[in-house]
This record gives sequence, structure tokens and C-alpha cells, in this order.
Amino acid sequence: MYEIFADLHVHIGRSENGKPIKITAARSLNFANIAKECAERKGINVVGIIDCASPYVIEDIENFLKTGEAYELKDGGIIYKDKVCILLGSEVETSEVGRNGKCGAAHNVCFFPHLKDIKAFSNEMSHHIKNITLSTQRSDISGYELIDIVEKYNGILIPAHIFTPFKSYYGNCTDRLQNIFKEKYDKIFAVELGLSSDTFLADEISELENKTFVTNSDAHSLPKIAREYNKMQVEDISFKEVVKALKNEDGRKILANYGLDPKLGKYHRTYCDNCNQTIETKEPVEKCPYCGSDKVTFGVFDRIELIKDKKETKSPENRPPYIYQVPLGFIPGVGRKTIEKLLGNFETEMNILHKLSKDDIEAVVGEKVANNIEKARTGNAKVQAGGGGNNIIESSKNLFIEYTLCIKWCIR
Repeated sequence: MYEIFADLHVHIGRSENGKPIKITAARSLNFANIAKECAERKGINVVGIIDCASPYVIEDIENFLKTGEAYELKDGGIIYKDKVCILLGSEVETSEVGRNGKCGAAHNVCFFPHLKDIKAFSNEMSHHIKNITLSTQRSDISGYELIDIVEKYNGILIPAHIFTPFKSYYGNCTDRLQNIFKEKYDKIFAVELGLSSDTFLADEISELENKTFVTNSDAHSLPKIAREYNKMQVEDISFKEVVKALKNEDGRKILANYGLDPKLGKYHRTYCDNCNQTIETKEPVEKCPYCGSDKVTFGVFDRIELIKDKKETKSPENRPPYIYQVPLGFIPGVGRKTIEKLLGNFETEMNILHKLSKDDIEAVVGEKVANNIEKARTGNAKVQAGGGGNNIIESSKNLFIEYTLCIKWCIR
């Protein structure tokens, strides 16, 4: 057994020939570039690319395999330069009966072992989605129906960013996942927390006690890959091994979730769209206490406060730790030149974040920057809660860096 790092939610912006896949994602975010970024800069061992059901991307994968730099594994996945295993995935938006009888929508990330499986899945889903070439288009089926189609092609389904106010099950569809999946609920063995929540918050809901938690980047650009990720214990890197880790089988398991403090999430607290105030009242509110408007975006923290069913938060004994960590590119004093200098000396971001001593880093970038990196990778950076798009990190010298989400963070 050995330890690996995995990010299971990365988008594709454009195909190799420039066809749009995820409109809001960077043009440089294509299949080949993601593989290279993970292998050569990030140090990520397993990456889940979740736009592989697009026929344009399928064509790119076929051409990529012809280069000889990558090949399909018997146990599922595509291995690139013997460094990174790519899981072929699809993010599907399902149509649900939402809260109060309103129409709801939720995102699901689905993974398949082989190219032939996701090609067959793509063909079937083309009958349920108007434009199968684009990422995460609304389907006409529910999660209850989707899971059968996914299993038909040897895949797995993970509900995505489950608490965010838009496009998630708890956010705008239901108070309980069991209401969606009913007798099929046990087929869901893992859920994705999303960037505005963490283990402590999610474990306030009892139906999630037996589910594995994963933290992923939902990257819409190459630099955002691995802003959140998981450490796994596996025998090898493949689709089969990752599934075993998600199921906690045969000694395979999640060892840790690494992510941003949920206070940095775009939707952590309720936000008034009328007066542009983040609402941090003790009790959740559906009207703004400042201007009285009911035009509010309900925050993840507040939503969980409403639907939780535990009197006190207690995680299962086998729940891995959730470690707050700020990615290199978000740390005060760590710009592009500094990152290139670090990578030139230490090869990958995972090496810098996990394998090097503070003294090693200080010898390359100096004491001040090394101190900031140390605070970020040990979870000691101070933060203030975000809402509606604004987030703040506080450095050791009370330097406040405000990030506008749509530009700097792109956090869902």
C-alpha cells in the first residue's frame, strides 16, 4: 500500500481544436493539458476529468491515446507517462422535485472505467440532454433514474458539491438524500462536500455518517487544479483502486481531505442580493435583517443549520481528518515568479505542500514567504467568512487580501 493524491473534479474548457465544452472554463483547459499539469506541476496522482462524455472530448482522448504517451489500464483509467491516472467522468445535472414543490436541479459526477463505457454512456445520455457536446447540461431525468444508467455502463455516481445553494441536492432539492435515491441510497457510497463546507459541517446530518467524503477542486482553469484534494491509501493507481478507497474496502481508504476553510467559500453564509451584505446572524434568516429584502442567497452554513438532525457534531471513528490548507497560488507573497522558482527546485506543488521542511523552502524563497507558506499548509492562516463573492485571508502581519470570487477564486 502507498499514499496518493487525487482531485476528482476538473472541467474541460475547450477541445483540442477549440470547440467549447465548459463555457465558463479556461480555453487552455483541455484533456492533454490537464494530464501534463497534474503530472509535471501539481504532483496529483489521480485526476477525475468530468467532461469526458462530450463527443469532442472523446475524440481528443482517442487521439491522445494514439500518441503513445498514455494507455488504458485493465483495471480502469488512463495512465499518462506512468505518473498520473485519469478517470473518465461526466458531470450530469438532474431534474428533481425541489423544496416546496418547486423544480430543483442537482449536479452529479459519474466515473467510468474504460473509454468504451463512457462512449456508451454518452450515447444514451444524448437522448436525455439537448446538447451532449457541452458540459453539465440539464438532463430530463432524476438522480434516482441516473444511477441505473451509470451502473449499466460499470460506473459510479457521486453527488457533487452537495450543499451549494444552486445545482445541488441539499442546496435546492431536498432535506435528505434518501428522499431522492430512496431504496437505491446505499448505492451512493461517497459524496462531494464542495468548497463552502467541510467534514465538521457535513457530519451534522446523520444520513451521511456512512458515506465517504471527498474534497475536489471543481477547477475551471489549470492553476485551480488541486486547490482541494484527497489523500488516499491504495495498492496501485487505477479506477478499481480508487473505487475501493471510496468504499473503504480491503485496506484502501481516504486518509485525509485537504481543502480551504469553508469560510472562504463563495456561498458559506447567506448573502443579500439587494444591499450586498453578508448575513452572519446566529439563526438562519430568509429575509435580510439590514434592508428587509427577501432576495437572499441562502448560505451553506445556514442551510445546514436548518436541516441538521444531530444535537452535537460527532464524526464516525473512521472519518479521516479534514485539513485546512490554502493553495500556493493564493498565499500572500507567492506570485507566479515565486511559484516557478519553487517548482524549479522542488518539481511539484505536492512536494512543496507535503514533503519539504520549512527550512528547505526558506533556503529558496526567504523567511517571510516561507512563513506564509508554512501557515497556509498547516491551516494557520486566519480567514473571515465569505458570502456572495467576497473572501478574505489574513496574513501574519494583518495584511488583508480580498479575493473577488469570479476573478481570483472561482469557488462554487
